[in-house]
Amino acid sequence: MKKFILYTVLLTAFISCDVLDVEPYNSIPASEAFKNAADLERGILGAYSSFQSLSYYGRTYSIFADLAADNLIHPDNATAVAYAEVDNNVILPENTSVDGIWSSIYDGINVANNVISKVPAIPGLTEAQATEALAELYFIRALHHFNLLNYFGAIPVKTVPTIGLTDINVARDNVDVVFDQIIADLRFASENLPASGSKIRASGLAADALLARVYLYKKDYTNAAASAFKVISSGTYSLLPSYDAIFASEQNSESIFEIDYTALDRNRIAEYNFPLAENGRGEVAPAPELVASYASNDDRLAATYAYSGTSPYVIKYDDLATGADNFMVIRYAEMYLIRAEANTHLEGNILTIRDDINQVRQRAGLGNTPASTYADLLTAIENERRLEFAFEGHRWFDLVRTGRAVDVLPTVNSINQTLFPIPLSELLTNTNPGMNQNPGY
Repeated sequence: MKKFILYTVLLTAFISCDVLDVEPYNSIPASEAFKNAADLERGILGAYSSFQSLSYYGRTYSIFADLAADNLIHPDNATAVAYAEVDNNVILPENTSVDGIWSSIYDGINVANNVISKVPAIPGLTEAQATEALAELYFIRALHHFNLLNYFGAIPVKTVPTIGLTDINVARDNVDVVFDQIIADLRFASENLPASGSKIRASGLAADALLARVYLYKKDYTNAAASAFKVISSGTYSLLPSYDAIFASEQNSESIFEIDYTALDRNRIAEYNFPLAENGRGEVAPAPELVASYASNDDRLAATYAYSGTSPYVIKYDDLATGADNFMVIRYAEMYLIRAEANTHLEGNILTIRDDINQVRQRAGLGNTPASTYADLLTAIENERRLEFAFEGHRWFDLVRTGRAVDVLPTVNSINQTLFPIPLSELLTNTNPGMNQNPGY
């Protein structure tokens, strides 16, 4: 993906902060950029590269989903003020790291929309080629919109390229409108992409897996269970026999979709997780209460943490030297826990729900869950998700979507704190009266 540096430079022409179609002097003019299928392929790869941003999966987006919750802390000797705000849940609208999340995701949406807009006019494409290309780009756009929704709530939905200053003055769409667009894009992707393929690119089943997550967050439990069932019953994926193998290899049988990194476009997750004594920056560290919550025979404990002296640090992403670890966005274990949670809300068969939970527990070396009521099952699933997906960017969203953040997190005293602030830079440049700040900021 990263070999296409020229095209990535070209696409950067579309994503300046305020004027999103300015072309740099060293780019190919946009009018000459999409002449055939090969150009389209480079455009799609450029759209994927937007996920690699350090403000996005390359560091901040995923780390904040654990730091804002109770999985990570910002140590006393750490220096990033923006991280301290997130750790304490007192985030200012001018927080530069939160601004980076917002900007990098909208940059990615605009790149995808620019490529989408070119597809109909590319000469020589068959209808099948054009449809598959659009399906892949719709998946990318859906994931971007979903990730924005989870941090900021109501957001502007963008389905056409942003061109010029007037196009930046847009209102926020309500949450239902955002969900509808995400679901429409993913359904198109599910129906028009090959069922499986490279794990660093979208597939039909990757779209189904993301749909399962989207429906769960939307509280559409019938469709969440059905989408997870479709992925599980496909037989395409499997749980790796040992937990530590998940992050030891890329594009393995458990991976459904991951972000590709190499030393050329490194992520900085290990750098921020590793302490100073291990040549990292030590901006975050695992919360002691989380580390203490693992059973002593839980295989996930040794696979998730190493120790510098007596202090634990996270090793799921451990390539400190080159930052070339791929980031796992969706993996197969989540499908079992989504199906279990959805069926619990639907008051389905308790033995079947327990079996889904136990698939994950048994791989971790644990016995079957003792939960036997729907209330106990929801608690068990929440705890299992915390341990299974620690430091993979789920915990904050889990607590917010279930309405549990105020009860669980001592620094969250109001539901207003469960949405991040709209960045000040957006409010200053977007003059649409429908672009307003989240309550409490």
